[in-house]
Amino acid sequence: MVRFRKIGALTALIFSFNTLPHSLAADSDSDSEWPIRDTGLGDKTVQWDHYSLIYNGERLFSFGGEFHPFRIPVPELWVDIMEKIKASGMNTMSFYNHWGFHMPTSDAESLDFHSGAHDLGRLYEIAKDLGLFVHSRPGPYINAELNAGGMPLWATTGEFGALRDNNTAWEAKWKPYMDRVAEITRPYQVTQNGTVILFQIENEFPQQWADVEAKTPNPVPIAYMEELFERMQSVGIDVPLTHNMPGQQYKSWSVDYDTVGAGGNVHIYGLDNYPSCWSCIPEDCSTSNPSFTLMDYTAHFNEVSPKQPSMMPEFQGGAMNPWDGPAGGCEAKTDDSFVNFYYRDNVAQRVTILGLYMFYGGTNWGWLAAPFVPTSYGYSAAIAENRTIGPKFYEIKSLALFTRSAKDLTKTDLVGNSTSYTDNEALTTIELRNPDTDAGFYAIRHTDPTNNDEQAFRLSIRTSAGNFTVPTQDDGAIGLNGHIQKILVTDFSFGDRNLIYSTAEVLTYGIFDKQPTLALWVPNGENGEFFVQGARSGKVLAGERSEVNFSRSRKGLIVNFKKQQGMTVILLDGDVRVVVMDRDTAHLFWAPALTNDPRVPANQVAFVQGPYLVRSAELDHHTLHLRGDSSQATDIEVFTESRVRTLNWNGNSLRTHRTKYNTLKARIDGPGEFSAPTFRSWKVQDSLPERFANYSDSGPAWASADHMTTVSEYKDATKPYLYADEYGFHAGAQLWRGYFTGSAEAVYLEVQGGIAHGWSAWLNRQFLGSFLGDLGSSSGSKTLEFPAEGLTPDGENVLFVMQDNSGHDQGSASLNVRGIINATLINGESDGFSSWKVAGTAGGASDTTIDPVRTYYNEGGLTAERLGWHLPGFDDSDWQSSTPSDGFAGAGAKFYRGVLPIDTPKGHDVALSVKISFDDTSEESNSFRAYLYVNGYQYGRYYPYINSAVNTFPVPPGIWNYSGDNIVGLAVWNQGKWQVKVDIEVEVDYVLASALDVKFDGRYLRPGWDESRTQYV
Repeated sequence: MVRFRKIGALTALIFSFNTLPHSLAADSDSDSEWPIRDTGLGDKTVQWDHYSLIYNGERLFSFGGEFHPFRIPVPELWVDIMEKIKASGMNTMSFYNHWGFHMPTSDAESLDFHSGAHDLGRLYEIAKDLGLFVHSRPGPYINAELNAGGMPLWATTGEFGALRDNNTAWEAKWKPYMDRVAEITRPYQVTQNGTVILFQIENEFPQQWADVEAKTPNPVPIAYMEELFERMQSVGIDVPLTHNMPGQQYKSWSVDYDTVGAGGNVHIYGLDNYPSCWSCIPEDCSTSNPSFTLMDYTAHFNEVSPKQPSMMPEFQGGAMNPWDGPAGGCEAKTDDSFVNFYYRDNVAQRVTILGLYMFYGGTNWGWLAAPFVPTSYGYSAAIAENRTIGPKFYEIKSLALFTRSAKDLTKTDLVGNSTSYTDNEALTTIELRNPDTDAGFYAIRHTDPTNNDEQAFRLSIRTSAGNFTVPTQDDGAIGLNGHIQKILVTDFSFGDRNLIYSTAEVLTYGIFDKQPTLALWVPNGENGEFFVQGARSGKVLAGERSEVNFSRSRKGLIVNFKKQQGMTVILLDGDVRVVVMDRDTAHLFWAPALTNDPRVPANQVAFVQGPYLVRSAELDHHTLHLRGDSSQATDIEVFTESRVRTLNWNGNSLRTHRTKYNTLKARIDGPGEFSAPTFRSWKVQDSLPERFANYSDSGPAWASADHMTTVSEYKDATKPYLYADEYGFHAGAQLWRGYFTGSAEAVYLEVQGGIAHGWSAWLNRQFLGSFLGDLGSSSGSKTLEFPAEGLTPDGENVLFVMQDNSGHDQGSASLNVRGIINATLINGESDGFSSWKVAGTAGGASDTTIDPVRTYYNEGGLTAERLGWHLPGFDDSDWQSSTPSDGFAGAGAKFYRGVLPIDTPKGHDVALSVKISFDDTSEESNSFRAYLYVNGYQYGRYYPYINSAVNTFPVPPGIWNYSGDNIVGLAVWNQGKWQVKVDIEVEVDYVLASALDVKFDGRYLRPGWDESRTQYV
């Protein structure tokens, strides 16, 4: 029993450690000794123990956000995303690297880490320049809701045996890729004064144990993991190697849990978790819990990795939106309340390496996605698909700035978990305490976490100045309103001063002119109280003076404030500033670093209140140069060194005046106006001549589909095997031409193309029918009758099948075939099909990479794609003028090519989206598929039969040319006999006055048409 005695009029706290759950009390012994570990390679730059990472001898709380550079294939915009990660207060960026994107063929010579968005070194350079640690996560497998989980699609044939295995064929393929990643990464490691602090090998590979509780080893996966580990260390990766485990039940690859010497372990074990389901459709997650329920991570880490820092490489940052999901995703599912509640709970459970998945989701342009995911990968993330930020981003910033400045949070023991800390049993408090400094952190939430009502309470705390029940002044109380948690501090050091306690949350602090400025915040309209040790006097310099009261104590000064609105600036003892804000004001309060040190020392920051975004700050003698974005004209206020006399915003000197409390104020302009651009012209051309019987398929676009044996494990199919990947065609549409002579009444077709795929069939140019798509199956089958007038009984007949391959499955299911599983002629005198031909992405038949910048994920086998009609520079002068809204009748495919001139205003970030719609008055009018191309990139797939509401496709600058003409292509595949009319328009998502240059020369990202395309007719 521990008893706190009553001090004066203050209420004592009484609780028993015996009431704590064992899992939470397990590490409450602050005298425990935890070994400090390193990689064993001789370098001590990065070490770790039970508490946290240790970087160059200093403990580190790693708070990071995930984004995927291949999902926004514009390196100039990687800067935008990473500047926003940095501006959020995070110190780490994590990313998956996509093996398939970098290695288009099985020949290691095809590895591309230079062209366009393949430049991994450029990504590291940006992170280093900005001052972000990097958690590099290159695979080989990454999942990420990607086509084949990010593995190359040429690996899905089965030719290389089991995937993620220790067989020699598989090893021979992953090593060149991982070796090249390591070679590029090596000089960027923190051990080389770089930026990469962690390196993940494999992902979501829970295969260490044949029986996890009995700890029975699983030899083959263990051997594979040992090969990866040893290989990466042998080629120069000397930072800690990590892994990401998809669920608490697996317990794989932790050196602490492996007490039987099974092997395959990494340095630091990681757990990922999505408490509110990783999908916008709750039914996708069989283990999903009701919103705001909690899981006991502490017990898990204590069991599985007690001598390692608690690491979550992926904690829910949003949710992916499947084909049948709501338009725009499900932002409310993981909104700012989710952020406030769950991320603070992670901190309360001693997680000190936290990565949010996703922080920026981006787009599944081309055929990157797995079959169950459409074009968008916005993920309802803090940075939206079109790169906007809002309340969710700002709420993350409120916590990230705190973890960046709360150095004592990097080493804490969990010493209490009880309803007895407050006078309100509806609330539970977890107490963390630093065993070295005795700094305390109190995390308070509803005892029933699903409850979102309003509660008031007083909190009993222990401090170096004594034990208190706070607030101490009058009959005040602390509020806990809605789905939120609060983390309140005791003995929090800011500069050379000590904050004995605060009922307002700490946002951050900075040191200006060698004196500290502390920033606190409370929800709008709430009260607060703080106690600064040794302070003797205080006065209000800005804000509502009547709402602030000062009370002197033998140990210092207690400051109590009421109904906080806006920003209040308080001066203590003439040299310590305390800035108190409500939530809305804190959301627009920025602390840009003046250094590229990711740790951001407190004397290397500026404070800026007011703008939509502050990207960076640079101090140059008497001028502070700020870069950022504004959504409207607004006042800004800056806390910085007193020698600064002038503010510069985005290169422009501002009219600046100094306040009596030594801040600088100025006004910045908002954005100018910009209207949505309109198309200058449209042309059209038939894009499916392959359906005609007299079409010649003898050219290099086509491969003979003649395999009578297969490397695939799936052998139950008609012969020859019509598996597209075996013939070099992996993504998009594939075209099949089957020849037969003699009579037949019908054909039975079973086509496998993934969830939401579709197909259509013709006999000698006559349309037979279509499979429109199904969200419940990866294959679609039909028996199609032959029209008597369409058959040539005494001659050759051609069955033409166009299939839409929606992507490959993930994990071991990546080996599931794509193509025609069954093609059987019915009731005739024919001997069956005499031969088959297949076409897909141009160059696929010869393993040739036609477009290395955009890659084979960008296009399939439509004539328009093979011949490059979607590319800038193609001559369409002899095409007929027609718009998509003019439409056409009858099954087939047409390609529309429009010219869109754009000229955005200089100094502005503009986001444009393309919206596709149609006349839905008739039941049949949704029987089509449309594929959107912008300057050669496929940026949208619209399947109205599957989901007509998902029809708006953000396209980033760099893909757009913001200083000239743009080629917009729309391939429309009519799967029925009826007329299809499609409307297409460009919408302006936002216009911001911005430091981001979106009018850069992006021609290197938009290679144009050349004559080599003509051979793929």
